[in-house]
Amino acid sequence: MSGNNSALLGRPSERVQTVGYGAAGAAGDAAVAAQPGAGLYAYSERVDSWVVRTAKPVSYEVRVADGLFDFERTDLLEPAAAPGKRLRRFVVLDSDVDLLHGNRIRAYFDYHDVEHVICVVPADETVKSFETAARIVEELDAFGVDRRREPLIVIGGGVLMDIVGLASSLYRRGTPFIRVPTTLIGLVDAGVGAKTGVNFNGHKNRLGTYFPADLTLLDRTFLATLDRRHIGNGLAEILKIALIKDARLFDVLESHGPLLLNEKFQGESEAGEDAAREVVHRAIQGMLEELQPNLWETKLERSVDYGHTFSPTVEMRALPALLHGEAVCVDMALTTALARRRGLIDDADARRVYDVMHGLELPAWDDLLDQPELLTAALLDTVRHRNGQQRLPLPVGIGDVTFVNDVTEQELLDAVAELRVAGRGRGRDLVEGRHA
Repeated sequence: MSGNNSALLGRPSERVQTVGYGAAGAAGDAAVAAQPGAGLYAYSERVDSWVVRTAKPVSYEVRVADGLFDFERTDLLEPAAAPGKRLRRFVVLDSDVDLLHGNRIRAYFDYHDVEHVICVVPADETVKSFETAARIVEELDAFGVDRRREPLIVIGGGVLMDIVGLASSLYRRGTPFIRVPTTLIGLVDAGVGAKTGVNFNGHKNRLGTYFPADLTLLDRTFLATLDRRHIGNGLAEILKIALIKDARLFDVLESHGPLLLNEKFQGESEAGEDAAREVVHRAIQGMLEELQPNLWETKLERSVDYGHTFSPTVEMRALPALLHGEAVCVDMALTTALARRRGLIDDADARRVYDVMHGLELPAWDDLLDQPELLTAALLDTVRHRNGQQRLPLPVGIGDVTFVNDVTEQELLDAVAELRVAGRGRGRDLVEGRHA
């Protein structure tokens, strides 16, 4: 390439900014151009280098929609069809949800005269693969969609939403989709963020994109048919938010966690309804507060990564024995022990944390922790993912977090030994039976 480098990298006063608009002169283009620093920069009068800076505004909605498939609700009919055209929807449905709710879902679309195809997919971590995403895309392509008016709809848990999100982001370089989470972990975690992904080559979510759904519709009534273990699975991600930023949320889990498990967030009692509403609201609000300023993860110190340093490796190695939230809880138990040994959390609060895990029927131990090489490999993989530093979130008391970069292998071994003493015991055993 011709031209001298000093001119290309010249002083700001030497740079020539030109902002071009397409023939349509769309208002959206003007809005993008108006973003701070946006524009097309040429670095010398003899232009042989260009730098493009632009920004794409992102807006998506998370909406409470209890009774979503009642005939009077029209959330899933947005946006409307083109004038004179019939409304069409491509729906991806979890096979378990199909068995329990498929008839009323089909009846809803029939009632509203929606031309639709329902693609039924078995979905768990063992089939969270690019092959599953490709199968969905094949059926989508056969149906055909007007990508501006006919968003995909995914109805299922976090695994299926991740798969369909990836397929949507790839199909025609981006096709809008709507999420309807049917699990607790979907309602409060997988359903509210921007990440999509599938497992690949033995690694969790190794292939993925940032592509938020335009709309997520939250219907707690789906949780009534979840088994108890999957309610606990979602409570683990709620506990994560409590530990790193919301002491009040922790208090509610501590006092009402078993009730929420028993009632499956259905509000069978007044106390249960109040707790369910508050817990779901605080968990989603807390998650979105953390995600919104850093949606693309340009800042690598993310408090919502708490519980997600060792758990991806543990979960994949344990498949199918551990659910995602259970692996996260094992990670949180280990990092609580690390924090206690560093004086970041005192014995009394550590005991409370372990007792809440027990009360939510979540594991604080897994035998895979007895494989130090696995934990070391997990930490090394995390360091690669976090740009050469551990950036390991550790709790500070209950409701705050700090990041460390100096956890040693011996420290991990000592924390594992502290947990191993009582294994799945209550918090008093885990703290009082620790190794000094």
